[in-house]
Amino acid sequence: MRPPRRPIHAVSTWVRRQPPKVKAFLAVVSGMAALVLLRVIVHDHDNLFVAAEAVHSIGISVLIYKLMKEKTCAGLSLKSQELTALFLAVRLYCSFVMEYDIHTLLDLATLATTLWVMYMIRFRLRSSYMEDKDNFALYYVVVPCAVLAFLIHPSTSHHIVNRIAWAFCVYLEAVSVLPQLRVMQNTKIVEPFTAHYVFALGVARFLSCAHWVLQVLDSRGHLLVALGYGLWPSMVLISEIVQTFILADFCYYYVKSVFGGQLVLRLPSGVV
Repeated sequence: MRPPRRPIHAVSTWVRRQPPKVKAFLAVVSGMAALVLLRVIVHDHDNLFVAAEAVHSIGISVLIYKLMKEKTCAGLSLKSQELTALFLAVRLYCSFVMEYDIHTLLDLATLATTLWVMYMIRFRLRSSYMEDKDNFALYYVVVPCAVLAFLIHPSTSHHIVNRIAWAFCVYLEAVSVLPQLRVMQNTKIVEPFTAHYVFALGVARFLSCAHWVLQVLDSRGHLLVALGYGLWPSMVLISEIVQTFILADFCYYYVKSVFGGQLVLRLPSGVV
């Protein structure tokens, strides 16, 4: 007699057998259901942004623990950290010259941590760095983001260079995790601390995206108008959504692995 399958395993098996169009539909429905649930539970949607920052901090803490206690950077992408440092540096510059607030201090702390992670990977833990797996060409994302920022940027009264720089960091943040996903795609096996870190990024970006979407819905679109005119307001929202969907596939397999009791995450071909 075959033992009964766990519900999560039965659901994941059923989803995996569905055609791509059905999977896309289920993803959209799940995302909408999550947004509705958050809208009902969280009355002050600014708390979602705070929660996103908190989850991101947890992810960074896991990353620091991995580097300091495990003494290895295996599975981590140096290039992804470099992209993160780049968009944070640009965003800090924009914050100082455009609007200085509490988020400037948060970005400064995150940039300092990211630079420390880069130092550990490049020098202290160089022997465990999987350079051959971290083979994503950075110009594939930096150049398109720069061109897009030149074409589509805020229509505020600030200097044109500052507006282009702000748009550049928004676009680059949306795709900064791609090199990390390439590393995981190349290795197929993701050890626990790296998986926890990337999952935390996925949750943080979903909460940030939910914050923006719910703000737009509550203001009945007035928030987009407040951001300026032209394509820029829509591109801000699209960037938030792109950040979420880039990590959605990985987060699905992470949850499946956790519920299945697997300590090491094994990714099938074609994921991320």
